[in-house]
Amino acid sequence: MSSQNILSRGIRSVKDIFFRENTPTHKAGLVIEPGNWGEYDPFLLMAEDFFQRGTFGMHPHRGIETVTYVIDGKLEHMDNKGNSSELFPGEVQWMTAGKGIIHSEEPAVGDTVHSLQLWVNLPSDKKMTEPRYQNMRAQDMPVRHEDGAIIRVFSGVSNGVQADTKNHVPVTMVEMLLEPGSTVRQDLPGGYNGFLYVLDGKGRFGRGDTEGKKGQILWLERGDDLYPSEVKVHAEEKLHVLLYAGQPIGERVVARGPFVMNTEEEIIQAYQDYREGKFG
Repeated sequence: MSSQNILSRGIRSVKDIFFRENTPTHKAGLVIEPGNWGEYDPFLLMAEDFFQRGTFGMHPHRGIETVTYVIDGKLEHMDNKGNSSELFPGEVQWMTAGKGIIHSEEPAVGDTVHSLQLWVNLPSDKKMTEPRYQNMRAQDMPVRHEDGAIIRVFSGVSNGVQADTKNHVPVTMVEMLLEPGSTVRQDLPGGYNGFLYVLDGKGRFGRGDTEGKKGQILWLERGDDLYPSEVKVHAEEKLHVLLYAGQPIGERVVARGPFVMNTEEEIIQAYQDYREGKFG
């Protein structure tokens, strides 16, 4: 397909993330606030957390996937099915809660974990799928190399470099590390809704060279299913940025606490199943 048919995405909004101290051992910033289901579809919320042990003990989920990226510290994970794992900086856990899981996410003793957790919605026909985990080690992920840039592909494709991540909802997740002055273009299906989150540095993004810096989320302009698209990223300083984009689901969202379903009745059933010990 000719380059004239590739839509260059601009940036539709830029927002600074502000942190609040929830407890003496937990500071958090809402990168994506819940409730704007149509605007952010298929994404539900994202939090950037600094936390110590005792913050996220055993708790349930149903109807979603959680995508946890560790920025700093060692994160220990376990669930009520006997699974356990450790995540280190630069690693991702893609957890499909599906029909129900009870798990904990705890820093190692004496450690503070700095992480990003994204909630991805599941479509109605996948809400009650079997739970699963995909632990993604940074050294094992496919990498795209460009002049002055390293792009690690955690899900989806980047210029032909493809991850083998299993997705119920098609999602592209890439980590970009750019040297000052370098420019890359990330390809995306035209219908994907997406955003960039700047972990460090400063750059210019999208068709209009919108400025973005550490601690900001930049939402991409909507594309068109008829045409592929791309996003330009240029580093003014050494730049560390994550890009997430996914296919919108377009279904009703009913969320209560850790459960996200399509109807009030399904939420009531989720709480009943949890109380009756039917999660695992």
